[in-house]
Amino acid sequence: MHAVLQTQAGGADTLYLGDVDRPAPASGQLLLKVNAAGVNRADIVQREGRYPPPPGASPILGLEIAGVVAEAGENCRFKPGDAVFGLVGGGAYAEYALLDDALAIAKPDWLDWAEAASLPEAWLTALLNLTEVGHLQAGEGFLVHAGASGVGAAAIQLAKLLDAKVFASAGSADKLAFCRKLGADTAFNYKEQPDFGQWVKEQGGVDLVLDPVGASHIDENVTALRRDGRLVVIGVMGGANAQLNLGQLLVKRLRVQGSTLRSQPLEVRARLTQRLAERLDDFRTGRLQLTLDSRFALADVAAAHRYMESNANLGKIVLTLPA
Repeated sequence: MHAVLQTQAGGADTLYLGDVDRPAPASGQLLLKVNAAGVNRADIVQREGRYPPPPGASPILGLEIAGVVAEAGENCRFKPGDAVFGLVGGGAYAEYALLDDALAIAKPDWLDWAEAASLPEAWLTALLNLTEVGHLQAGEGFLVHAGASGVGAAAIQLAKLLDAKVFASAGSADKLAFCRKLGADTAFNYKEQPDFGQWVKEQGGVDLVLDPVGASHIDENVTALRRDGRLVVIGVMGGANAQLNLGQLLVKRLRVQGSTLRSQPLEVRARLTQRLAERLDDFRTGRLQLTLDSRFALADVAAAHRYMESNANLGKIVLTLPA
């Protein structure tokens, strides 16, 4: 089968389309004929050699897929011919990929393949970190950075459903407008407002910050948080090493936690998958918005990665394969 491979860890130019053996499903696994695969920041970090796949996962890039079941192992709910989508530990950038049956969601006819593949990573990340890690409550203040990213767009909408006051940061006027369209009460340009922490504090502060940026934002995040606030770090686009004011941590009684979806136990990811499945009708009715920015053919994977690295996208980028 065709799959995206690498000559070595590095830039987008290391990616190429090659041939590998098709995997075989074990008990509880589905083999999908992949029709679409989401592109995520984690893929770029893995491509660079800084985010190895967990034990047992495919070394091929890609964390979310949509496609048709080609084979089903024992003890599976789905059968060959079923249209499904879901989260994988790796292997999505290929013609065929394995998906745990517990992480598969039946694809409704009103979702096309790319739309379906755009959902799992962003929405499961938002569900995990806002509700199970960050414990966001109605009436609380919430700040998400990279608000126009796939995860950011999902987090804004979920926070509004939870009746929070939502702040979002982004780096351009069109991204700020995108965040507001999704429901952000306040959106600001972090490039023009590098001291955003004091500004957010003057607006009343927040109780939860969801941060994929990391080191460059740590001081301002601490300033923005109210007493008993929570900072959940899900990425290090702005650096991995930072100094933290422990005095502020103590005085404000803050909690700082790192979080990744990929390393969660299967039962946690399965529970989040079920919660997303229960929300699907909200996308059909328009209560929640799909945020699919662009589609690239699998053979154009390097261009898709460069596009993500340019920070031009509003929402999700998806690779497509012939159905």
